[in-house]
Amino acid sequence: MSADRWTQAVRHQLGLGRLVPLGGPRDGCWLAESAARSSLRQAVRSVPGVRLGSLRIELADPEGSYESAVPAPPSALPPGPLRIVAECAATPDEPLPTAASRLRAALNGAASDGLGLTVAEVDLRVTALLDDSAQAQPASGDAEADIADGGQAKSDSDEERVGQAALSVPGVARLTGSLGGLGRAVHIGERSEGTAALPRRHVRIELAVSGGRRVLDVARDVRTAVTGALADGPSVAVLVTAVR
Repeated sequence: MSADRWTQAVRHQLGLGRLVPLGGPRDGCWLAESAARSSLRQAVRSVPGVRLGSLRIELADPEGSYESAVPAPPSALPPGPLRIVAECAATPDEPLPTAASRLRAALNGAASDGLGLTVAEVDLRVTALLDDSAQAQPASGDAEADIADGGQAKSDSDEERVGQAALSVPGVARLTGSLGGLGRAVHIGERSEGTAALPRRHVRIELAVSGGRRVLDVARDVRTAVTGALADGPSVAVLVTAVR
């Protein structure tokens, strides 16, 4: 890879933000933080009297011991409970704790019911007051990266089978290839189950999800479909890079 392509790949991957776990240790699913932020912002846009500012997602207990049932994508957070850390502005028409509580509940509900994130707490701070004109303006805060998704590389029949199986799942909008900027949606390798066991293949697939179903439910169904599409029943990890 040339120096220019390497630089482009790093910038592309950084646009995804953290890779946060969907569900629990046995789910084998992750979501790009950029996709989570965009979805959460959309979900709470109609909450009256508040405007969401910066938002990030992190482990609630970074020192905790968490282990995934399948290999995680490179640099992904382990599957532990999460904390949403956000700032907001609120109107002075009601007590600030009341407005913050309403936004906190909306964020928690959208993260759990819409995405499938396991959120232990929402740390929300009111950092500014809104007037009528400011409330009508678009939300400030983190700029969302416009990730250009790549297509599926069809280097062998197994990759094609995996891609076709994933695309057959309701809620899958398309395959992507964002992680590492390689333009490949399907990655097939081997993992060792121990010194006495034969190596087992492992599949990582990257995709975008459309609205209408909880993201975790779509990702779980993709894992099931991909496992069944290959005769050797590999382990499967799903990375959702966009939610539309």
